Amino acid sequence: MLVGNLKSLSLSQAVVRTFDGKHPCALCKEIAKGKRSEKKSEFPLQLKKFEFLTAQAQFIFTAPTHFWLFVAEGYCPKSVPFAPPTPPPRRALI
Repeated sequence: MLVGNLKSLSLSQAVVRTFDGKHPCALCKEIAKGKRSEKKSEFPLQLKKFEFLTAQAQFIFTAPTHFWLFVAEGYCPKSVPFAPPTPPPRRALI
């Protein structure tokens, strides 16, 4: 539409005429016609609000009635023959 208006008007007048809404082109007229002919929805949109009931939560800690103690055989912290190096070696950090 701007190109068509530029053929007969100056640039500023063509831009104003193109975007003022008072002089629609054929495409704009067809779009407006289509919008007017759209059917309204048979079922109106009904927004519903979700309602959640808040129940009082109670946490009751009970000790187990029986348990098994797992011991790794042959492991004892005192059995490590050396202490870790302090500070750590620089090559290990790279």
